[in-house]
Amino acid sequence: MAMEPQVILFDEPTSALDPELVGEVLTTIRALAEENRTMVIVTHEMSFARDVANRVIFIDKGVIVEQGEAKALFANPKEERTRQFLERTRS
Repeated sequence: MAMEPQVILFDEPTSALDPELVGEVLTTIRALAEENRTMVIVTHEMSFARDVANRVIFIDKGVIVEQGEAKALFANPKEERTRQFLERTRS
């Protein structure tokens, strides 16, 4: 992070990684979050998003279905499609 970017973009940073490397990547991103870095992360790692995100945008088939404060969205999604997805990822 030598250039101290204002925004860091991650597109599925943990896809195709072995479990050990996934942990390292998530630890690094958590450290950046603790530094209050602004990040946009595309991920299917819902437990990680729940722990780290301030805001969440749920997109289905290229369309924004729901967005909002992360804790509220994970605890009580307003849209049926969001609920369905989150229920499947919890199982």
